[in-house]
Amino acid sequence: MNLELLRELSVPNDTKILLLVIDGLGGLPNDSGRSELEQADVAQLNRLARDSLCGLTMPVAYGVTPGSGPGHLALFGYDPEIYTVGRGVLEALGIDFDLQPTDVAARGNFCTVDAQGLITDRRAGRIKTESSAQLVERLRSIRLPGVAAIVEPVKDHRFVLILRGEGLSDNVTETDPQREGIAPLASRALSPEAETTASLINQWVEQSRTILRDASPANMLTLRGIAKHPPMPSISEICKFRAAAIAAYPMYRGLAKLVGMDVIKTGTTFADEVATLKANWDNYDFFFIHFKPADAAGEDGDFHAKMRALEEIDGFIDELLELQSDVFMVAGDHSTPAVIAGHSWHPVPFLFHAKQFNPGDNTQGFNEKACADGILGTFPAKEILSLAMAHSGRLTKYGA
Repeated sequence: MNLELLRELSVPNDTKILLLVIDGLGGLPNDSGRSELEQADVAQLNRLARDSLCGLTMPVAYGVTPGSGPGHLALFGYDPEIYTVGRGVLEALGIDFDLQPTDVAARGNFCTVDAQGLITDRRAGRIKTESSAQLVERLRSIRLPGVAAIVEPVKDHRFVLILRGEGLSDNVTETDPQREGIAPLASRALSPEAETTASLINQWVEQSRTILRDASPANMLTLRGIAKHPPMPSISEICKFRAAAIAAYPMYRGLAKLVGMDVIKTGTTFADEVATLKANWDNYDFFFIHFKPADAAGEDGDFHAKMRALEEIDGFIDELLELQSDVFMVAGDHSTPAVIAGHSWHPVPFLFHAKQFNPGDNTQGFNEKACADGILGTFPAKEILSLAMAHSGRLTKYGA
């Protein structure tokens, strides 16, 4: 459903919707012939699947591997082919940086390069935030002609670079090749007006190379998601509900803030997030709560770590059910199979549990194969919001 139709049909109500996003949820079989979800002990999810509607969501389109931004925007009801946003903007908003309309923001990764300058670890061993902050402090010494270069730590190996000045353009390419074994790329202008910005980015990266040369393991960096803050309609205004987000990782707080959700401060663990959810349950109608570890394990290619992460989140399912939301959805923004060690284009398992109008489809477990046989089939992720609103009495009739 497009957002304008959703705005037209939405009506206020006192019902509650809870969306749990398990980042990187989907997987693929390893040598055993079974995926991470099939092998993990996820008894609570398996039991819930039998009393729910299940299927597979397509984050963007068949064969398209989504980033976390498009994957989440789809789950929030925004067509990711229409509403686009760079990762740099999300990181900046996620740390409450006061991003101006003319600023250009880039998400940075500290990485490891060898003596030839080739990337050997895109995340520098996922260094801790404390170490990253020390490196960021060193990078703040960089000066560029005519613009301010602002650097802020985000979390672990991630940081954000903001260029502030006149005449900047975000129509430039990234320096992150997004694979190992090759050197970081030079930024290129994609239009004549972006030539100055590309040159400034390359100057900043070159100075960074000198500053980080003696650091270990983070002796280089890459930049991606270079963008300006885009206009975005508010989910709360469209759907006529009070929406809140609870996420430990800054980027996902940034996504929520971008679409008009209130971001509630929480701790660093999922247990902290659940406690925050309970404490604020009476204050909002729609909650987005985020679980990151499954995606991190998948990106690291660690099949058993991803299984353990899925088992960890499974231990919270009954506790979330006890809140008695009118609609409870378990979704993923994309698949991150450990056998690929990265995001993939595969559809994502989806579970939809509602108090009313939901007979359940007796899906035999919560995994890729079982959900493929679910009554919802394979459908666009952008449709889950209207499905939730219908089942919670928040949509009126269309047409005469």
